[in-house]
Amino acid sequence: MIITEAIRLALRALAVNKLRSALTMLGIIIGVGAVITLMSVGQGVQNYISAQLQSIGTNLLLVTTSGLTSGPMPFRGGLRTSLTTGDVQAIADPFNAPDVVLVAAELMQSGTVSYGKRNYLASISGVTPAYEIVRNAPVDYGSFITEADQNGQSRVAVLGSRMAEKLFEGAYPIGATIQINKVPFKVIGVLQTKGGMSSMGAGNQDEVVYIPQSTAHQRLFPRVRNARGEPLLTVIYVQVVSENRMTAASDQITELLRNRHKIEYQAEDDFTVINQQDLLAIFGQITNVLTIFLGAIAGISLLVGGIGIMNIMLVSVTERTREIGLRKAVGAKRRDILSQFLIESVILAVIGGILGILLGTAGALAISRLQSDLTAVVTVQSVLLATGFSAAVGLFFGIYPATRAARLHPIEALRYE
Repeated sequence: MIITEAIRLALRALAVNKLRSALTMLGIIIGVGAVITLMSVGQGVQNYISAQLQSIGTNLLLVTTSGLTSGPMPFRGGLRTSLTTGDVQAIADPFNAPDVVLVAAELMQSGTVSYGKRNYLASISGVTPAYEIVRNAPVDYGSFITEADQNGQSRVAVLGSRMAEKLFEGAYPIGATIQINKVPFKVIGVLQTKGGMSSMGAGNQDEVVYIPQSTAHQRLFPRVRNARGEPLLTVIYVQVVSENRMTAASDQITELLRNRHKIEYQAEDDFTVINQQDLLAIFGQITNVLTIFLGAIAGISLLVGGIGIMNIMLVSVTERTREIGLRKAVGAKRRDILSQFLIESVILAVIGGILGILLGTAGALAISRLQSDLTAVVTVQSVLLATGFSAAVGLFFGIYPATRAARLHPIEALRYE
C-alpha cells in the first residue's frame, strides 16, 4: 500500500469519529504541553541563575568568611568575619597575587535611610571605587564613588534604582541630601536596574545604598573592627586576569590569607575563596537535573495518553472487523492492515503532539507574564523531544492493536457480527 494512500485512509477513518479521536488525543496534548511548559520553565530558571551570577562581574573570585570556622573569632560591632582592609591591600599587591587585576571590598550592614518624611530600613554597603568595575555596577546617571571620596571619607551616596524611586518618587535625586542613621549624605549617583539579590543574598540589589568604605567604617559603623582595631569586611571581590587563571589566582589568595591570618598547617581556613565559574557549573548541573526531573514527571501523562490510544485502537479494530476481512478477501496483505492501523495511531499521537506544543508554548508564555524576572525558554530540543516521544508513544501503543487486526482470518472477519 502506498504510504500517501494509507495516510489518507487513516485520516478518513479518524474523521468518522471526530469526538472520540479528539478525546483520545487529549492525553497526548496534555502530556506534550506539560513537558514543553516544564522544560521551558526549567531552561528559563537556568538562564536566570546564570545571568544573575554573570551580572556580578567577569572572571570573579569571591573571598568570604568560612562557615566552617570553629572556636571563638574576635570581632566587634556584630559582624562575624575574619577579613580586613589589610587583606584587600595584600591581595591587590601584584607581588603577592600576580594573576589579580583588580580588587574591591564591601562592608554590608543595615541602616535607616530617610528623605523628608519617607523612612526605610535598607542595606548599606561601604564599597571602594573599584566596586563599579569589578561588580559590573554602572551608574544610570550621576557618578560613582571616587578615590577622592574614599580618601576623604566623604559623605556621599550612590542609590540603587529601586531605592531612588522609593525615596524620591520620580524626582531628580542628584544633589539631594538623605539621612543614613541620621547622618546626612549627598546623593551623587543612581545605579542601573539589575534586579535579583544583592551581594551574599542581602535583599534586592536595587534597594542598596552605597557609600565610601572609609566613611562607613569611620562615621556609620565605627565598631565593626577586630580585636586589633582593624576595619572588618563582609566580602572581597577579586577580578582575575583571565578565565584560565582562576584556579591559580585562587591558590595564590588562599596561601596569602593563610599566612596573614596565621593559620597553622592542616588547620581549617577562616575564609572561603569562591570561584564564579564553579558556581555557574554547579547551578547549571542542578537546574539540568531539575529540568529533566520535571520533564520526566510530565512524561507520565504521555504514557497515559498512549494507553488511551491503545484502548481506542482496540475498539476500532473490533468495530472494523468486517472491513478488515473484506480488505483481506480482495487481496490486502497482513503488512497492509498492520501499516494502516499503525499509521492511524501515529497520526493521532503526532496531531496531539503538535497541539500539545502550542499548548505548552502558551503555558510557558503565561508563566513568563506572571513572573517578570523569569523568562521561560521554549527550545528546539524540547519541541523535538516532545514530538518524537509522542510519535514513539503512538507507534508503541499502536503495535498490539495493529498486529491483532493483521492476524484476523478473512473468513472469520467476514462472519463477524
